[in-house]
Amino acid sequence: MANTSEQYDEMIRYCGETFRNKAVDYGTAWRILRLPSLTDQIYIKANRIRSIQEKGEAKVAEGIVPEFVGIVNYSVMALIQLEIGVANSPEEVALPAEKACELYDRYIRAAKNLMMSKNHDYDEAWRQMRISSITDIILMKIFRIKSIEDHQGNTIVSEGLDANYYDLINYAMFCLIRLVLEKEGVGNRE
Repeated sequence: MANTSEQYDEMIRYCGETFRNKAVDYGTAWRILRLPSLTDQIYIKANRIRSIQEKGEAKVAEGIVPEFVGIVNYSVMALIQLEIGVANSPEEVALPAEKACELYDRYIRAAKNLMMSKNHDYDEAWRQMRISSITDIILMKIFRIKSIEDHQGNTIVSEGLDANYYDLINYAMFCLIRLVLEKEGVGNRE
């Protein structure tokens, strides 16, 4: 059986490289995005994945793997925004790339720790799931987040925003492990 911890670490490097490269290209312009805007960005990516899965083809050359990377990275950005708040000025937007990457690493490691605990309890059930089912779960989690946002973050018995963003990270990472490292759905990897 594959070593989930090692595979997850490889996907951390894969997603982290994209985050770091975009921090060089764009800085931390994403700091201006409020949580609902980040959630909508995640929704766009998940909805595109589902659309491609249902249609069986993509008209844009980019496949679904970059979309799962985007779900991971936008979810980390949302966790960062939850911690330090949304930027309201050019000075606040200009979070040093090193600091953004440090925060990224902290949240992605926390996501991995959570995954390892849950993976123990669920006995790697995700490996038997269809990627399309995981996509549906990601969309469901996004709709939960939207509902919590509509209630200004208040819940009665449900987990909060942070728990749902962590779940998005982990479900997207499972798909990346399967698509990139285990080569499932070869036609959808690009």
